[in-house]
Amino acid sequence: MANDLDISRAATMQPITSIAAAAGIPDEALELYGRYKAKVDPHRVPARAEKGKVVLVTAMSPTPAGEGKSTVTVGLGDALARAGRRTVIALREPSLGPVLGMKGGATGGGYSQVIPMEEINLHFTGDFHAITSANNALAALVDNHIFQGNELGIDPRRITFRRVLDMNDRALRNVVIGLGGPGQGTPREDGFDITVASEVMAVFCLATGIEDLTARLARITIGYTYDRRPVTVADLGVQGALTLLLKDALKPNLVQTIAGTPALVHGGPFANIAHGCNSVIATSLARDLADVVVTEAGFGADLGAEKYMDITSRVAEVSPDAVVVVATIRALKLHGGVPRDRLDESNPAGLAAGTANLRRHLRNIAKFGLNPVVAINRFTSDTAEELDWLLQWCSEAGAEAAVTDVWAGGGGGPGGDELAAKVLGALEKPSSFAPLYPLQMSVEEKIRTVVREIYGADDVEFSVPALRRLEEIKANGWENFPVCMAKTQYSFSDDASKLGAPEGFKVHVRDLVPKTGAGFIVALTGAVMTMPGLPKSPAALRMGVAPDGTPSGLF
Repeated sequence: MANDLDISRAATMQPITSIAAAAGIPDEALELYGRYKAKVDPHRVPARAEKGKVVLVTAMSPTPAGEGKSTVTVGLGDALARAGRRTVIALREPSLGPVLGMKGGATGGGYSQVIPMEEINLHFTGDFHAITSANNALAALVDNHIFQGNELGIDPRRITFRRVLDMNDRALRNVVIGLGGPGQGTPREDGFDITVASEVMAVFCLATGIEDLTARLARITIGYTYDRRPVTVADLGVQGALTLLLKDALKPNLVQTIAGTPALVHGGPFANIAHGCNSVIATSLARDLADVVVTEAGFGADLGAEKYMDITSRVAEVSPDAVVVVATIRALKLHGGVPRDRLDESNPAGLAAGTANLRRHLRNIAKFGLNPVVAINRFTSDTAEELDWLLQWCSEAGAEAAVTDVWAGGGGGPGGDELAAKVLGALEKPSSFAPLYPLQMSVEEKIRTVVREIYGADDVEFSVPALRRLEEIKANGWENFPVCMAKTQYSFSDDASKLGAPEGFKVHVRDLVPKTGAGFIVALTGAVMTMPGLPKSPAALRMGVAPDGTPSGLF
């Protein structure tokens, strides 16, 4: 069977100018990056009075067995277009860390992909390089300010802004810089995060335009003075330079699916350590172009979807009109205690036990006033009996559901038609969306609300450093920010080994990091890392380039 890269390479791509014309994008708004990629200037696209409706695709808790959320997102977009709806897909850009590590790319799979797959998964249009450069320029400017006399009185021991790299590199988590004598700067502890966890990435994805980008960059807190006052980018006066580095990257990227559906791929914060949604600018642009916008939030609904509801929807001033929760027979069995090497075997008891995970996710979506549609992403090992049983279970749980076969039957084929029909039905129903908590609630209570209502925890425990940080947040007037939970994606708890729907646990918050430019407070829980490491056998070991320049090993 052909792999994703082979399928992508065999696809017949339309010139991006044709895709743009079909989407209603004027020629003057296009900035071409070759024949099949372009950036779009939103200011040159006429705004519509009646905006497109938003379908948010999320999933049950992810497992190594695979759920295929991006594949379903693309397949659903193709199916909605096939049904005659003017549709645009909005996705995040892939990070090189997972591409070269374990998770792989983020362009969908099979015949439900955005293409050119290999270019999108690698350097694409250079957005992540621009974000990395802006982040590290700020870090260099901070250290230079201290070296040149430290007029602001920045305490080198209390610099909170870190350098970044779009790669999994555990050796850079904690480093010492400034060694080599007085001419090399002030020695201090520092560290690297992955680019997709950086505040510059979050600011980039939440900004509504150039002016808002500049204002958000200016509000970033880089550290504290000797007398514990926060120091911002505005104090350094370099927000203009950072905006300059990001101005071209801020324009959304236009590509296409194998079936020819327009797709905007822009921004890429992780959902386990950041807010996990594509750029507000891209989603807003898509709503001006389409009747239906299909977007996704990273990892399970306890992470990306919760953050979309509580962070992104407030900034973008748009809530989802429908929510799709992706589930698979294989993932349900794994959550039900079936060993990974036996997932292809029939196991009704394991399947039934695993539905506890899906049930909690469905319940959580309902807490936002939305009724989810379940997309059962079919794998070749699934039996008709298993699929029928799960459809019946969803019906008894009060959720609309459809079996989708968009990996093999995508490309505008009928594999997503039933799901599209269920989603169109959901879009016609009234909803009563509301975020989980009011912004006026204390940061401590916001975190407690998320861990109790969404994770199902008994309570939250704050470390001594986290309790001190809570006091700093209050003293500095940052109480009205939403919270962005940094937590393992594999479990509702902060322990990745607790699968299913665990109960009787507490979530441990080890630290709080105010992201004053992005406008949220990151709560670091358990052992989650903001700089991942590579696995023992990274995907990079299987990659290469043929003599004619053709890549291999991407997935």
